[in-house]
Amino acid sequence: MLILNKTAGVFSKPSKRKVYEFLRSFNIYPGTLFLHKLVLGIETSCDDTAAAVVDETGNVLGEAMHSQTEVHLKTGGIIPPVAQQLHRENIQRIVQEALSVSRISPSELSAIATTIKPGLALSLGVGLSFSLQLVDQLKKPFIPIHHMEAHALTIRLTNKVEFPFLVLLISGGHCLLALVRGVSDFLLLGKSLDIAPGDMLDKVARRLSLIRHPECSTMSGGKAIEHLAKQGNRFHFDIKPPMQRAKNCDFSFSGLQHVIDKTIMQKEKEEGIEKGQILSSAADIAAAVQHTTACHLAKRTHRAILFCKQRNLLSQSNAVLVVSGGVASNLYIRKALEIVTNATQCTLLCPPPRLCTDNGIMIAWNGIERLRTGLGILHNIEGVRYEPKCPLGVDISKEVGEAAIKVPRLKMKI
Repeated sequence: MLILNKTAGVFSKPSKRKVYEFLRSFNIYPGTLFLHKLVLGIETSCDDTAAAVVDETGNVLGEAMHSQTEVHLKTGGIIPPVAQQLHRENIQRIVQEALSVSRISPSELSAIATTIKPGLALSLGVGLSFSLQLVDQLKKPFIPIHHMEAHALTIRLTNKVEFPFLVLLISGGHCLLALVRGVSDFLLLGKSLDIAPGDMLDKVARRLSLIRHPECSTMSGGKAIEHLAKQGNRFHFDIKPPMQRAKNCDFSFSGLQHVIDKTIMQKEKEEGIEKGQILSSAADIAAAVQHTTACHLAKRTHRAILFCKQRNLLSQSNAVLVVSGGVASNLYIRKALEIVTNATQCTLLCPPPRLCTDNGIMIAWNGIERLRTGLGILHNIEGVRYEPKCPLGVDISKEVGEAAIKVPRLKMKI
């Protein structure tokens, strides 16, 4: 078994005997012959430890995941050292499980793909150290993966989507709009200038103390907001979307969060309750914040579509908008974006919810995509480092802003 010991920021290399025991733990199936390329994907960029084996036709042969959501709900947010420790405790078991379910031996892998950027430094370090040990043991090629690229390309595993297409990546840590022209060819149209929408929704859920709400106690912040919003009336609070005068595709959510915080504080005074108790208007606030978030995302995405069509970067009649990342599983936000795609003659595509959140399948698939095109395949792993902060593609957001495209008003009847 592979044993990971932390010393000076590096995991110690296991002994040959332990490596032998690890490799011996896999059964070899003589009747199974794999002619396809096979990639093991490993994901530890934030708070989920995940691994999967995917072949070049898109078949998921095996997958496993350990979620840290329950732990972080109790601590009121992700604490990096806690996330790191949980990754350390689970990564070997998760990789072993994914390989075992796939019924292949590690020696049959074509390559190992691992998220190395962007993400939490302490989390990324666990996945990278483990992967490099495995690569060294098995003498396999290593494919470093950009987390956002993996989210963007996941749709090509589930749907026949040709390049170019527009992607909106929305999660707890990221928010960006990009034109995807190839496997590693991205034009960045806009990004959040402060926090991500998922982070904002989590903070609002914590401020509303939704973990104490009987229906939401086991849900992440974003899920709790979506669930409670169904019972609320968004018209009870008039919250304006941010950046309405800025004619670009950038986003902002920290100001929105500040407005919500002030609204909650005011309602607590009106209802005569202390911070930490559930407001009677919690569902209405959840509905209002969800609607405002959806409108903000929709308007910036609308402008991105118009910009791309104006510059002939997207097809006039067969354009595709892909929405991925954890927040993409919010059905209300999807409906808002569907109003935009209907108005602009675009097709809206979203990966299934389980592939919207962080997972090993998207990392393995990104490895397959790169293997096919021969991009970023490393046979020498010396000097490979993780990058907690890393942009995606070529930033043309200034050009988008200078185009100053006016967006027609759409009725957001959701």
